[in-house]
Amino acid sequence: MSLVENRDARPPGPTGLPVVGNSLQFGRDPLSYMTHAARAYGDVVYLEFAGMPFYQLNHPDLVKYVLVENNQNYRKGDLFQYELRLLGQGLLNSEGAAWREQRHRLEPAFHPQRIAAFAEMMTGYTERLLEEWADEEVRDVHEDMMRLTLEIVADALFSVDIRRESTEIGEALETVMEQFRRSSRLPLEVPDWLPTRTNLEFHRAAKALDAVVANIIRERKAGTREGADDVVSRLLDAGVPEENLRDEVLTLVLAGHETTALALSYTFDLLTRHPPVLAEVQAELDSLAGHPPTMADVKAMTRTDQVLKESMRLYPPVYGLLREPFTDDEIGGYHIPAGATVGMHQWVIHRDPRFFSDPRSFRPDRWTPAFERELPAFAYFPFGGGPRRCIGDRFAMLEAKFVLGTILQQFDVEAVSTKPLELDPAITLRPKGGIRVRVTRR
Repeated sequence: MSLVENRDARPPGPTGLPVVGNSLQFGRDPLSYMTHAARAYGDVVYLEFAGMPFYQLNHPDLVKYVLVENNQNYRKGDLFQYELRLLGQGLLNSEGAAWREQRHRLEPAFHPQRIAAFAEMMTGYTERLLEEWADEEVRDVHEDMMRLTLEIVADALFSVDIRRESTEIGEALETVMEQFRRSSRLPLEVPDWLPTRTNLEFHRAAKALDAVVANIIRERKAGTREGADDVVSRLLDAGVPEENLRDEVLTLVLAGHETTALALSYTFDLLTRHPPVLAEVQAELDSLAGHPPTMADVKAMTRTDQVLKESMRLYPPVYGLLREPFTDDEIGGYHIPAGATVGMHQWVIHRDPRFFSDPRSFRPDRWTPAFERELPAFAYFPFGGGPRRCIGDRFAMLEAKFVLGTILQQFDVEAVSTKPLELDPAITLRPKGGIRVRVTRR
């Protein structure tokens, strides 16, 4: 029996407007609005978006409850499915037995030993990018990292060279993410079939991405697959239908590079604004005897590791998670009805002064082993958690270390503007207008 005496009692929360609820206020500045709601109203906050109830959870224990302790009662939910509808029923969107089967098929591709075999490939692609960099040039490192991580994930997971399509994919992704951003902030849903300019652009971008995915699948079908161990070959050998294969490949293409590219982009921005920390990282990298990082060097890259963790604390590429309970639940002393949306935001909890002193400051030195042992579980969760924790978390961290290390061994990075970053929270947390830095050969 629930301990909640009054099942109709709602958690506290900001007052909304008729019909649209809190949608318009949220849409103006989601990050500030979520943060204000948490600080003003506590660990469970009630919001409403165009008649849909939304419960914002702001404490690590509550996040742990949803993602781990009672995860069997939660699914991704209708709102999440709608926002990521382009991905069909790939690993991010699928539920239940279908998800478990997909996860089981894909896990071998992310085994630590297999990931370690990609180290040289990761640094090789990075060095190829650096051949384009000129001394004293101003680069948009976000654009560079998006292209680089796309090429790496295509080679690692699909055994294809995607350089020819990387520009086309990047442009299509920008269009898709803009549509995601717009749909996540509108109080009322705009049907996909309505021939608005943005809908037409979205459909063209989706077709472009589908064409790239079809080409990847076609190449793997036509190539020599005997003994091949890439993801597409595994899925083909398992007899996965063409439509499901499309969803899985597109999911891995998008999710497999977007978040790593963002983590690297924000790290470069932070290092340009904190030259002493940059110098410490480069001193650590210089001790690797002049060669790009290898698996043997990973344990020695402690400062690099601290910087990446702190960057993902301040700017988590995935800044919020959504879940929906199958049946009524109780969280934080409040009744949560089945079908409501539950939100857990890394952006809010990662910056909570209860868990991080001076939370808005870039302080990589906070990440000591003692600090991590004392930090509550889910006070820091850039890769989510529980059974649906990001399958590629180890891959992403290794890639980030090798890419960052290879670049900073060869180049200094310097800020070209003192203005604070403008952020664009869509499905992921993107920098508005890119991140421009001056690169100087060391």
